[in-house]
Parts: sequence; C-alpha cells; structure tokens
Amino acid sequence: QGQLVESGGGLVQAGGSLRLSCAASGRTFRNYAMGWVRQAPGKEREVVGAITWSGDSTRYADSVKGRFTIFRDNAKNTVYLQMNSLKPEDTAVYYCAADNMKRPLPSASQYAYDYWGQGTQVTVSS
Repeated sequence: QGQLVESGGGLVQAGGSLRLSCAASGRTFRNYAMGWVRQAPGKEREVVGAITWSGDSTRYADSVKGRFTIFRDNAKNTVYLQMNSLKPEDTAVYYCAADNMKRPLPSASQYAYDYWGQGTQVTVSS
C-alpha cells in the first residue's frame, strides 16, 4: 500500500504565499497522475490543480489559474503546489491524490483519484 503525506499548510495573510508538498512512500507514484484537491467547510471537493505522470500536462480550476502552480519531482516521489496571491476564499483542507489511470490530460474530477493523503489545513486571513 502506498501513502501520501502532505505538508506545508498553515495560516497566511491574504496576498501571501505557501508551498504545499506531497511525499509518497511505500509505493512509487511516478507513473500516476497527481492532483491537489481542496475542501472548504460546507462545500464540495474541488480539484484545484492536476498534473500527468510525466509532468507534461497540467490543469487548474478557474478559481486559481494564474495564482497556483502544480509541479512534481519524480526522482523524489514528491508533488508540489505553489500558491501565490492567496485569498480568504482559498481557505480549505488541501488533499494530495493519485490517479492510476493513464489519461491524455489529468482529471478535474475528484472521483478519478484512487489514493488520498490525510490533508493539510490552509487558512488565509483577510
């Protein structure tokens, strides 16, 4: 069984930046597409960024385009989410997730992801 462990969350003021990391262990996720999925209280889960196994294709939710960047280092079995210009509405628990299907584009649906981390809290104050 594989494990995904997120880190890097915390409290930040609006306009600030955070970088989330997701380290994989127990299984190699190099061949998996990866996504960052967030869930705010009372809201549905939202895939905010996703990347193919090779890193050659990414996609973002409209709400974060131009502010968030997903990237990966397969040698380290780690995927990252760089979050800039943070807004209070970005406050949520952020989950790292892995999709073991080969797709031409990474999926924007939370239901495509098979493995999940435990989540890390991001809070943006106004």
